Amino acid sequence: FSFCFLFPSAVEYDKEFMPHQRHHKEFKFNLSQIPEGEAVTAAEFRIYKDCVVGSFKNQTFLISIYQVLQEHQNRASDLFLLDTRAVWASEEGWLEFDVTATSNMWVMSPQHNMGLQLSVVTRDGFSVNPREAGLIGRDGPYDKQPFMVAFFKVSEVHVRTTRSATSRRRQQSRNRSTQAQDVSRVSSVTGNHATQVIMQCK
Repeated sequence: FSFCFLFPSAVEYDKEFMPHQRHHKEFKFNLSQIPEGEAVTAAEFRIYKDCVVGSFKNQTFLISIYQVLQEHQNRASDLFLLDTRAVWASEEGWLEFDVTATSNMWVMSPQHNMGLQLSVVTRDGFSVNPREAGLIGRDGPYDKQPFMVAFFKVSEVHVRTTRSATSRRRQQSRNRSTQAQDVSRVSSVTGNHATQVIMQCK
């Protein structure tokens, strides 16, 4: 059984650091929906890019995604580079960055989840505000806001154990009304969960 969950950005920051005026955005995600003990098979950070006009219209941008390892109050955070993409200013659409290893670490050790950082530079190394590169943040249209998607498989042993337990409960229940209530309750929970997963995978 394979499932996916969408995680909208819970927090988003715009920051600049002196003296180099390094622009960047930080995104934080709550991964608590992922079942405990389940490994993420793939995870991506996705952000929408609009076509750029104006002073940067002929530029090529290097967009980098970092894992934030440690935050500091008076200086830049400690970072680990996860993925980089080169895109034309005229490109438009969703950009995808692989964050599988990082998401697995966050699931196993939630205390290490300090978010992702995104930075944009031109080919000559000039730091650009992500907005000027056409990247849409949480203040943009709802259907273009950044998010993270995680895919994982539910273990067969877990599924089989759950089914067996349900079967035993039904066999042991001789009261039809009680049984009907139990089945209704299980169906309701399962139905809601399935709907949530299907809607999020679209």
